[in-house]
Amino acid sequence: MPDADAAIDIGGMLRRLRRQADLSQRELAAKAGVPKSTVARIEAGEAANPRFRTVERLVQAADGVVVAGLSGAVADVVPPPQLPHDGWADEAGRRYPAHLDAWEVREPRDWPGAWWAEWYRLPPERCPLRIPAFTYQRNREYRDQRRWGEEIRRTFRVRRVTSAGLPETSWRFVAELPDGALIGALRAHERSPHLCFGDEPGDEREVVLDGVLVAAEYRRLGVGRRLVERLVQEMDQAGIQTSYAFADALGSHLLFACGYRIERRAWTLRLDRAVGPRS
Repeated sequence: MPDADAAIDIGGMLRRLRRQADLSQRELAAKAGVPKSTVARIEAGEAANPRFRTVERLVQAADGVVVAGLSGAVADVVPPPQLPHDGWADEAGRRYPAHLDAWEVREPRDWPGAWWAEWYRLPPERCPLRIPAFTYQRNREYRDQRRWGEEIRRTFRVRRVTSAGLPETSWRFVAELPDGALIGALRAHERSPHLCFGDEPGDEREVVLDGVLVAAEYRRLGVGRRLVERLVQEMDQAGIQTSYAFADALGSHLLFACGYRIERRAWTLRLDRAVGPRS
């Protein structure tokens, strides 16, 4: 049971309620009929003893419930989720907006200001302005797109397709959402390098990547990379060292990021793996 004498972090609770209701300080103040400065002071902890009626109006405006109990005996009350960035502040000590998302800036491309000014390709030491430690996006459409993308990255799965209709040398993988919706696919085939020179097939094997496809709205979310990584994982398990792919202007950057390199033959990419024991 909670300590009845423990101080209640009203400001923190209000920030969590605002995030859950997707309200800015100004929007919450207007909905509750109180000055915006009052909301700011309460959340900053500068209002030591705010009036109960004011707090009640703010909580209700954020779709929360104020419950009074004896000795902390309060049941069936679900607190709002914690803010992932509540402990972060800018150089002036101001918290980032609770209803938006903040993230750590590790390189210029993480900062929206660098994209706006086209500095995102510069090393940090060459940026004209000082890069902040944390940042956020004011535009809620971008925020929601970012949250959607993070949910897709977290939930989509990659599996290998094995069916009676596929030959043993066929390597197929699909990326799917939890509801089974297909968002990407990879196709490859296995061959013996000896056949390229008309020799008899030997024990050596290699994989040729035929193509990687990702639905347009799911690109730049790591789907293609996960598909290629699964292919490489299966190669390692099968003891296959080499994979080839044909280079093209649009898709080569993905393969370069996954370890493929230009081969001596024109328009050919090659990936070499260390051969381990077969599973």
